[in-house]
Amino acid sequence: MAKDKEITSYLEDLVANNVVTSPVSVTESQDEIDDREGSSQMLLILTKSIDRCFEKNPNYDMTPLLAGTDPIFSSLVHAFSLFALYALPILPLVLRCFSSSSQSQLLHNGVGVRRVREALHHPQGAGAEDAAAGLDAQRANISAGRAVARILRTSLGPKGMDKMLQSPDGDVIITNDGATILEQMDVDNQIAKLMVELSRSQDYEIGDGTTGVVVMAGALLEQAEKLLERGIHPIRIAEGYEMASRIAFEHLERISQKFEFSATDIEPLVQTCMTTLSSKIVNRCKRMLAEIAVKAVLAVADLDRKDVNLDLIKVEGKVGGKLEDTELIYGIVVDKDMSHPQMPKRIENAKIAILTCPFEPPKPKTKHKVDIDTVEKFQTLRQQEQQYFDDMVQKCKDVGATLVICQWGFDDEANHLLMHRNLPAVRWVGGVELELIAIATGGRIVPRFQELTPEKLGKAGLVREKSFGTTKDRMLYIEQCANSRAVTIFIRGGNKMMIEETKRSLHDALCVARNLIRNNSIVYGGGSAEISCSIAVDAAADRYPGVEQYAIRSFAEALDSIPLALAENSGLQPINTLTAVKSQQVKENNPFCGIDCNDVGTNDMKEQNVFETLIGKQQQILLATQVVKMILKIDDVIAPSDY
Repeated sequence: MAKDKEITSYLEDLVANNVVTSPVSVTESQDEIDDREGSSQMLLILTKSIDRCFEKNPNYDMTPLLAGTDPIFSSLVHAFSLFALYALPILPLVLRCFSSSSQSQLLHNGVGVRRVREALHHPQGAGAEDAAAGLDAQRANISAGRAVARILRTSLGPKGMDKMLQSPDGDVIITNDGATILEQMDVDNQIAKLMVELSRSQDYEIGDGTTGVVVMAGALLEQAEKLLERGIHPIRIAEGYEMASRIAFEHLERISQKFEFSATDIEPLVQTCMTTLSSKIVNRCKRMLAEIAVKAVLAVADLDRKDVNLDLIKVEGKVGGKLEDTELIYGIVVDKDMSHPQMPKRIENAKIAILTCPFEPPKPKTKHKVDIDTVEKFQTLRQQEQQYFDDMVQKCKDVGATLVICQWGFDDEANHLLMHRNLPAVRWVGGVELELIAIATGGRIVPRFQELTPEKLGKAGLVREKSFGTTKDRMLYIEQCANSRAVTIFIRGGNKMMIEETKRSLHDALCVARNLIRNNSIVYGGGSAEISCSIAVDAAADRYPGVEQYAIRSFAEALDSIPLALAENSGLQPINTLTAVKSQQVKENNPFCGIDCNDVGTNDMKEQNVFETLIGKQQQILLATQVVKMILKIDDVIAPSDY
């Protein structure tokens, strides 16, 4: 009785405050908000009518009239469970007509004392802070992470689907590269942003496996949700995942194999790059592109130090032709042409002056003014300018330069003079391209004409201008360079989207080749490594006596998500295929059995030559585990709204 009196007293206080503010949830659609407000208005009309009855006859007993309506009222209270203030109009009805159990339910079913009091005391700030805590916050976070993983899941593997992404300015990108998809997506949720960062980390460090790492993290979150529902503490789940990731990491070391390659025997590297390119749009030319990628990496690699500088590989594209016309040039391709149409288009044994100073008279740094009041003065000024141009061109000729490449432009007079002096020139060449040209030709970038000497000239066996199709597009090829440690991959394709996707695919292939030169350990693909790790982790779970054992088993189940997605995307029966392959691995003790995505006829990935780098696979597992641990440890999400 005392409790009922307390509730009744509190409810009367609420009614006396006469608050009419209506908080709006950011998660509700406009239709849902309209429905709630309409229901609230109807209830307000109803309760005012009842109030008038009581005013006329305070002792009127309405209980028989409303007999049996407790369940209806309960459902109404539940409907308003998230919106304390919407329920305020029905409080007089509760006080006068309903049982104390319904009054209690009003407080316990969502119109909580704390939330109503906050709304009353801070009517302006009601909803200014959207807070989710405890298990609800963890569920919301897991849901956000899984949503991102679900988007990328269908893009996994050689039969994965592509995504079309449209930017705000109308540009369209078609890709199945996980890092690109997430980078282009407009993600607001903070947990979803963590998944984007996860994919980016994998891309920066390894360059491949960006889709797999997000799918793996999504599967771990899905398993964690089941464990949370069973009452296991998130910290224990995180610790179990950490143990399981160490087991998987060590198991990958055991099942990995080393293979030897050299500058003459590049087949193992080519096979690994072909595995990477299998899942891309360009897979019909994967052999050719894999060979180009490997040759480019070996051209710039230092095999003794096991180091590769990918900055020395320039990837250039031009719309036109077909993908098969893509070529590797041992030199630099610049998207420029000779500054004058009558300059020679082919220069053999070129000596190149690389300049960052402009072909024009020097200008004082301070403010100045030139008064010309006679023709003689104008003539003198013009002759002086021409003398400057003459001196500049002569300086280049004196040191033996047969080609000038300039970062800045020059006017028609200088251009005309260069052509008459038989000194071909290229203008408006970017800083990065200048550096690559200097590296390739062994030249030095010269900032002032006074510093130009014969030793600073770059040398190239052939410089030629090449035209494309019926268009006026021309490009400059600098080949047979003194130092061939700078190369260009020149891509052709039917449209811009195709060229951009080919660039992204080649980037992945280049990164894989670089990783193999750094560490020549491989594991086999097709989900075989994940299935083998899953079996090992599941077997190791029994050795751990604590609650972590559940998390370790869940980790093993999450590892199966990669082969499941591969089978699903290849049009196979996912569960039947996975169980058959897992059984085959255990029976034959063969960790190389995976999903036969391409219907070759064998599950042995060693026979199919489907490789992945060991460091890439280990990085996937470690990064996915770290991000999931971080998400599980968040138990409160507080986001201030926009004022």
